[in-house]
Amino acid sequence: MSLFEQRKQQLTEHYESLISRKNEKLPISNGIYNRYRYPLLTAEHAPLIWRYDFNPETNPNFEERLGVNGVFNPGAIELNGKFYLVARVEGVDRKSFFAVAESDNGVDGFRFWDKPVVLPETDEPDTNVYDMRVVLHEDGWIYGLFCTERKDPDAAPGDLSSAVAQCGIARTKDLVTWERLADLKTASAQQRNVVLHPEFVDGKYAFYTRPQDGFIDTGSGGGIGWGLSDTIENAVITKEIIIDERHYHTIKEVKNGQGPAPIKTSKGWLHIAHGVRNTAAGLRYVLYSFLSDLEEPWKVTHRPGGHFIAPEGEERVGDVSNVVFSNGIIARDNGEIYIYYASSDTRVHVATTTVEQMLDYVINTPEDAFRSYASVQQRLELIERNLSL
Repeated sequence: MSLFEQRKQQLTEHYESLISRKNEKLPISNGIYNRYRYPLLTAEHAPLIWRYDFNPETNPNFEERLGVNGVFNPGAIELNGKFYLVARVEGVDRKSFFAVAESDNGVDGFRFWDKPVVLPETDEPDTNVYDMRVVLHEDGWIYGLFCTERKDPDAAPGDLSSAVAQCGIARTKDLVTWERLADLKTASAQQRNVVLHPEFVDGKYAFYTRPQDGFIDTGSGGGIGWGLSDTIENAVITKEIIIDERHYHTIKEVKNGQGPAPIKTSKGWLHIAHGVRNTAAGLRYVLYSFLSDLEEPWKVTHRPGGHFIAPEGEERVGDVSNVVFSNGIIARDNGEIYIYYASSDTRVHVATTTVEQMLDYVINTPEDAFRSYASVQQRLELIERNLSL
């Protein structure tokens, strides 16, 4: 057997073993959700035909030609009983693209489709695209809202880092063919983490936004915003209000952003978001949750204090360490919730819970007390109640 055939066979067997590996629910949990032992998607899950030249004449050593650095931050949707992740795949060239991975059960067996998503460009081409939120809107379309990044035209000569981030919008019926719409227009200099509300509000398309002054720094951006647009084809938000603000010395003091589209429940709209604070080791990203009113989704009714998912173990290590981020959840008709989250801009995980568990958590967990003394009083109240039982 030639070296080409040996390596091709070895790598194919490894790939199929990885794809077919069964996942395991970890035995200990906090009662809010369950973690799983293995990541769902990593760079190794990228198909070999994406990475290797299969022609022995042009690649006799079966060398990798187009490497993949990481797979993370997927949008998620269930269609016809199957689970689909529209993942951010980052090549070793630093460019990200979208690709669909499919599973029968949502916790393992995810296999990428043969070809990545072909996302049409606008008249001003994107340099990079990433972090797609996927939502089935009541108008019948599946929308993908993502960050489109372009070099800052006002950057000083020699400045190769300054960029402008805006919200790109595309739509599809089948996750295969995508129609590119105009980028969202707002008054904010930069927009990231924009999410489409799944229902019309007052006959308009509703968006969760995250206004910010710079590509990285939020500056005067106050938190998660809310705005309406008359159309989706050329979406324009003329008025943004902040519905979930940042706050000093909390998990969201530096910035925060809506994760996936919220889940509609009997008690309100259930939200998952990310919060960011600074540490001596750099920024730390965690996930938190809140509930907003069913009829007026921009009005938050419950804000449990702190995070409910933070990076643990290997999740803390990666290209951007100490980070968990979610822009994809699947809420099933039977009440199950699958939270797809990435760790450290490197790999994809899942946590499973139910609507009942999450509502219990969101409604009955105390809000942030904002001061050490008040926080101790909260804990003492819990201790005293427990000791009296």
